[in-house]
Amino acid sequence: MKHIWLYLNRTDIETERRQCHEEGRDLSSVEEEFQRVLALDLEDLRNQPAAESLLDRTIGLPLRPGCTLHEPSDLEGIRAARPADSPALPPLSLTDASLEDKVHGAWLGRCAGCLLGKPVEGWRRPRMWGLLRESGRWPLSDYFRLDSVSPELRRKYEMAETAPFADRVEGMPEDDDTNYTATGLAILQRFGPGFTPEDVAAFWLGNIPILHTCTAERVAYRNLVRLIPPPASASFRNPYREWIGAQIRADFWGYAAPGNPELAAEMAWRDACVSHVKNGIYGEMWAAAVISAAFVTDHVPTILRAGLAQIPARCRLADEVERFMDLWDGGADYDTALRNLHDLWNEESAHDWCHVISNAVVVTIGLLYGEGDFQQTICRAVQACFDTDCNGATTGSILGILHGRRALPPAWTGVLNDTLQTGVAGWHSVRISNLARETLAAIERVAAGGAGA
Repeated sequence: MKHIWLYLNRTDIETERRQCHEEGRDLSSVEEEFQRVLALDLEDLRNQPAAESLLDRTIGLPLRPGCTLHEPSDLEGIRAARPADSPALPPLSLTDASLEDKVHGAWLGRCAGCLLGKPVEGWRRPRMWGLLRESGRWPLSDYFRLDSVSPELRRKYEMAETAPFADRVEGMPEDDDTNYTATGLAILQRFGPGFTPEDVAAFWLGNIPILHTCTAERVAYRNLVRLIPPPASASFRNPYREWIGAQIRADFWGYAAPGNPELAAEMAWRDACVSHVKNGIYGEMWAAAVISAAFVTDHVPTILRAGLAQIPARCRLADEVERFMDLWDGGADYDTALRNLHDLWNEESAHDWCHVISNAVVVTIGLLYGEGDFQQTICRAVQACFDTDCNGATTGSILGILHGRRALPPAWTGVLNDTLQTGVAGWHSVRISNLARETLAAIERVAAGGAGA
């Protein structure tokens, strides 16, 4: 059997070269080998050993002379490299009813933001922005719907009848973003607050089909079945080790440790190191800490800095989030922020489109320029393009916490019908309200057990 997701292809090799360069690795000793492998027909599986041998060499390459990046992947190293200062957060002091409202809001907000971005995932600016302008819906302010667009525009913008537009679904359809939120809950229920990376790996193997995983997770899955354990499962022949996959798994760890960003980030690390390294890990730790902080403050810059406080001060992800926070603080408007975003990362490049850093910046832009409004935040995150369902989901999660279920607009939550479909064994169709209740029980368990329980 030959399945394109299960062997190395040309895109994998091109991505590995780009990834190594961005990590600061010295490629001089392997440039000729890259050219030789890229000239091969990798669809012919007899050429796979050459591609595998190249990736076995690149992961051990030293940094270029003069490269000053300090980006550890181990938890101890990450903590030692954190900034000296972190924002002071108030203690968690919510009533049981308020906590329930925020947790329920988080799940609903995540699903709503994901559903907003899901039918246009992969659309670049000319396609999305063209549709919005020609259909009289610019700027984005509502779900994408098929029936609100003329047949001519549907054909022009290739709007498939089977795509998950809001008027074609009955609840939140399966998506990897929400699969992993349910997975986090299931892992904590099964293994407890002291779960390990090995527990995460075991859960994946037993409950998530490999073809329901993407990029870095899929490579890690391949490695796990070859008996390569975490953390080696994250780096062995994995060109996608800094893509967005771990960041989309962050939310539940933030829910489970409300007001405790350090603990949320630690649980995120245990999850992320199965499939990612360096900034790929930092993205999940940052997002989990941001989500945790949203339970105790509604000041968005403080929330973002609470996330930065849990990752290395000198890493690339922190540098870029800081850059766009400074841009916002200096008075730049949303359109200027988007121009800067697209000047730095080329959405036509799969690596840029799906990398953790470009998408962490989109989340940052959505939160800062959303001005605390749920609709404006998720719409500005999705309208930026890049990984639309992921960024809509993350920003929706955070604004769902800030507002709580009762304050979320029914126009955004009603279409969900309190239903989430997942690809996780035993969780194929679940009530969002039940997920919120089970999350409250998980919060109690984490609070009772602490980080090492």
